[in-house]
Amino acid sequence: ETARVRAELGYPIMVTPLSQFVGTQATINVVVGERYKQITDQVIDYALGRHGEEAVSAMDPEIKDRILDTPRARELASHEPPDPPLEEMRSKFGGRGVSDVDLMLRWMVTKDDVDAMRAAGPYKEYVSGRQPLVRLIEELTKRTGSSRIEVRKPGLSLTLEKTSEA
Repeated sequence: ETARVRAELGYPIMVTPLSQFVGTQATINVVVGERYKQITDQVIDYALGRHGEEAVSAMDPEIKDRILDTPRARELASHEPPDPPLEEMRSKFGGRGVSDVDLMLRWMVTKDDVDAMRAAGPYKEYVSGRQPLVRLIEELTKRTGSSRIEVRKPGLSLTLEKTSEA
């Protein structure tokens, strides 16, 4: 939902929570030198099913058991995250004038994070058909009089050749 909201606003799409959790946990595993010796609270919450039951059912049972068999996991399991009513959220995060999108963002991250995201401006466009070089290559490949295109500059040589399709 966050990615959809950010896309509607023209902001960068955030990485899904699972990939962030996995990437962070993998880095910790490497730094510590042992898998799951230290575990982030987010990974524990994931294993507890706080990001959906489907997520938990897809976890390796041995890894899930290892995660949940830690003192920190037992501590987090006993804590229920707040689930306030919508009106309470609206009053806490800006009142009736706050859009659903902003309300959601402010609930998930801090106001400073929302402000920083907005200050960053619209997402940056990466290589696509709208860039001049990509468009040039597309147009050159449409020509029937040439079977080879070469682009060269110091440190780069690109050759495209038409082949007969079988």
